[in-house]
Amino acid sequence: MTGVRGKHTGMWPNRREALWLTAASVLFGGLDLLVHGMSPPTTGWTGPHAALLLHLSVDVSLLFLARFPVQVASWALAVAVLMLVSEEFAPGLFTPVQPAAHTALPFATPAITTNLVRLTDRRRAFLLIGLLAVLGTRPWHPSWDITPLGVVNTVLPALAALYLHARRELLNSLRERAERAEREQLLLAEHARAQERRRLAEEMHDVVTHHLTLMVLHAGALGTGSADPTVRTAAEDIRQTGTRALTELRDLVGVLRNAGETRTAQPSEPTAPDPRTLVDEARAVGETISYVVDGDPGQVSPTVRRTAHRVVQESLTNGRKHAPGAEVTVALSYRPDGVTVRVANGAADRPADGALAGSGSGVGLLGLAHRVELIGGTLRSGPRPGGGYQVDAILPAHVPTREDAG
Repeated sequence: MTGVRGKHTGMWPNRREALWLTAASVLFGGLDLLVHGMSPPTTGWTGPHAALLLHLSVDVSLLFLARFPVQVASWALAVAVLMLVSEEFAPGLFTPVQPAAHTALPFATPAITTNLVRLTDRRRAFLLIGLLAVLGTRPWHPSWDITPLGVVNTVLPALAALYLHARRELLNSLRERAERAEREQLLLAEHARAQERRRLAEEMHDVVTHHLTLMVLHAGALGTGSADPTVRTAAEDIRQTGTRALTELRDLVGVLRNAGETRTAQPSEPTAPDPRTLVDEARAVGETISYVVDGDPGQVSPTVRRTAHRVVQESLTNGRKHAPGAEVTVALSYRPDGVTVRVANGAADRPADGALAGSGSGVGLLGLAHRVELIGGTLRSGPRPGGGYQVDAILPAHVPTREDAG
């Protein structure tokens, strides 16, 4: 990696960086003041506080480390050179003759080497760290007092920073691979669902439509050929019911075939059933139902209105099974952007009929939720506080269907 990392326009990239560098500057400044107080003063023409001023200048430069890491490291290197020159050729000029802490580098060197690896390109970072390591370890004059401390102040912080950076990159890479694998799994699952929907649509079209069509034709022939008015009425009812079932099936096949595809055109659709008929039927058998409609149903497509009809139908059926005698509220709101349906019932006022309650398959709401999902809507259902049950559906105004004529 040769590109410079961590470029930014301000002195600090963020508040956390500013706090960390300020704390480091104060910490190392305090350490330098403590060592200076325990050491004798410098004795050269630079004055008694020359060593302290050099070290404090490096501590203050830490505030600019995030913006100018190479310059700060270069200044620390220059201070180390002055300390070396003073010790070798002019004792007492920039370092005390007998310092309290024997070090060949400024105390802030570990912070500088760590950030060099993090903030600059590797070539310059390694060059500067290498020079600091040479000055800190003094290989031409190794000593147990200086050499190990030089390694600890330069090489070890750089290696730790390299390790943490490599570990962070590895974790990021693993996270990206996991997310990519998850996205691929979702795509494969969606493709499998689409394939299954198309298969179901073909089977429904080829098998169920065929038998329903035969049923409608036989009912029509029975009504035409029979002289009994009762038979003719029953045959006509069967024929109309079969015709409505064909319409519903045709619509469902179109949704299954085109679920997830973009709608290219809104076809002409047959008239949708009115949920009011369900309410009237329930009232006719003695149920107490409050029915509220807001807006114009014509704002949404017949496909959506049929789905709303199914939501009301399934909800009333479940209420009839599990909460007999409960008051029911049916509310529909038609808007240009969709439909909201709410069916809520209170607590039952008498025990439910066991045979009736157990007559269903137990997956009515699940199938209803899937039907709502197919047209791009959402369905929520659950118990109400204080007793009863509530079903809420939010449906779009139009659905992306392209229904086949045959």
